[in-house]
Amino acid sequence: MSTDEPLLVDFGRTAADYAQHRPGFPDAFFDKLATLGIGRAGQQVLDLGTGTGTLARGFARRGCTAVALDPSTAMLAEATKAAEDEGVALRTVAARAEETGMPSEAFDLVCAGQCWHWFDRGRAAREAWRVLRPGGHMVIGYFSYLPEPGNVAEATEELVVRHNPTWPMAGLDGRYAAYVDDLVDAGFRLVDTFDFVLPICFTHEAWRGRFRACNGVLTLPSETMAKFDEDLARLLAERFPEPIISDHRVYGIVAENSP
Repeated sequence: MSTDEPLLVDFGRTAADYAQHRPGFPDAFFDKLATLGIGRAGQQVLDLGTGTGTLARGFARRGCTAVALDPSTAMLAEATKAAEDEGVALRTVAARAEETGMPSEAFDLVCAGQCWHWFDRGRAAREAWRVLRPGGHMVIGYFSYLPEPGNVAEATEELVVRHNPTWPMAGLDGRYAAYVDDLVDAGFRLVDTFDFVLPICFTHEAWRGRFRACNGVLTLPSETMAKFDEDLARLLAERFPEPIISDHRVYGIVAENSP
């Protein structure tokens, strides 16, 4: 994606659904990073493509000073509201990951959750290197539902593709090893990769809201989005009684800005 063009996906279009229905990174993700010395109280954190601030808020709850950066002012408004509701301090900045406007060597940690694939990845990695202090860390994280034969995620993705045949992101397993190369090419030293699976519970409304905030759906015309939502409601009522339990993979890449 060229950073000189508008974002191909405007998540601000469905910011409220994103904030309410897309599950944020679980405590287990932050607990794993803590074993690597990441997310300690007092650390300075820059969260790229913050969206509703799930990573920034998570680190702020652990005593970090967090800056939440995103090009969408609608998403930043949701991040601010969520932080206020939780009673945590969060600074928001409207900017792109490839050109943050942040000072050099200002942060102990740069992170990116659920968003690395939207960036000009090489430029974003080099920008992360620039704003990190020597010995600082870069973390790329994903928290992804797992489509498996016969489950609700597979059936829902089939419905997305029916409405949006060119959608390229169906059938992924939540692991993104290629992103390690982005960081290594920018000079980082790989510290660790990890992944584990957690079951996440949804109501029908929450699952529908989660997919209204899916890039394969929110890019559709409004009338097609509405038809998708109707079809998904019917699918859930016919095949998947509440509560819906969907396995999600937690995946993380940790690298160091080695001096």
